Amino acid sequence: MNPTAFTVSDFDFELPPELIAQRPAASRSASRLLDGRKALPVDLIFHQLPELLEPGDLLVFNNTQVIKARLHGFKASGGAVEALVERVLPGTFEVWAHLRASKSPKPGSIVRFAAAFDAEVLGRCGPDGGMFHLRFPSDPFALLETHGHVPLPPYIEHADDSDDASRYQTVFAAAPGAVAAPTAALHFDADLLERLTARGVALAQVTLHVGAGTFQPVRVAQLADHKMHSEWFEVPAATVAAIAQTKAQGGCVLAVGTTTLRALESAARGGSLQAGASETEIFITPGFQFQVVDRLLTNFHLPKSTLMMLVSAFAGHDRVMALYRHAIAQRYRFFSYGDAMLLDLALAKPAATIVPC
Repeated sequence: MNPTAFTVSDFDFELPPELIAQRPAASRSASRLLDGRKALPVDLIFHQLPELLEPGDLLVFNNTQVIKARLHGFKASGGAVEALVERVLPGTFEVWAHLRASKSPKPGSIVRFAAAFDAEVLGRCGPDGGMFHLRFPSDPFALLETHGHVPLPPYIEHADDSDDASRYQTVFAAAPGAVAAPTAALHFDADLLERLTARGVALAQVTLHVGAGTFQPVRVAQLADHKMHSEWFEVPAATVAAIAQTKAQGGCVLAVGTTTLRALESAARGGSLQAGASETEIFITPGFQFQVVDRLLTNFHLPKSTLMMLVSAFAGHDRVMALYRHAIAQRYRFFSYGDAMLLDLALAKPAATIVPC
């Protein structure tokens, strides 16, 4: 299909509700892994991942840390307010947040959160004015850690608990700022990382603070009409060097998760991968020309979501939809706490010219 002919409905599928994972697997690497790189899918367990990689390959992770971004409070009038902090503004006590209330608070008003601290409403903010600019009385990260709740996705039906505080976070999380986890990386534990290193697989990191927009539905029929959300990312110089070395030696660059892929491909929009920090609104759909990533490890995504469009752009629409049908038939677990899939980049070249990495 011509990439410009795709509509949002082309990324839809029927998912039995019971396949939406409400809790993680008993241990991180005990989740299932669907190897979708070859003609026929192969059903594996995630701890088998090192066997699928070669010495000299490079795994790139997103080291963002999920903050306890959800707060409950009340306006001075007594009306209830629920906040989801989307972004902490650097060097300040100010945040951007999504607010749910029966009536939107006005600039200058005060919201008391968790019966513990007051936040002043400074006004509306964000690309479309859909968020609220708040000023906290002290360090927002500290206040959220003490009084906030884990911002579980909307399809997880239980209230957050101590298990979520540890399992909705990667074992290598280091840079606080995300309101959603880089879920493909949730499957890695210390033992698996050690086995990868022992096999000769190199590890590198980027940072992309995943925003609530990752769960935003696409409400238009035509992909070109969708306004993509913005996220902050940083690609270190050491990661750029590791990728260059991997490619020079014929290894594969494997992005652990769509957020890692988004950061790397955003940093390469000028034609070559560049170190540094920036904002990205990149919307990856079929026809996108990938510059950096050879292989993608990803969870299973929501129907008609931008992430379905991204993985279809990467591995091919027909292949991805067939793999999803297989995953549903084989009762894989879906979404943030669900299982994972390994994909190769679908190269738009004659078969005789393709040289596997």
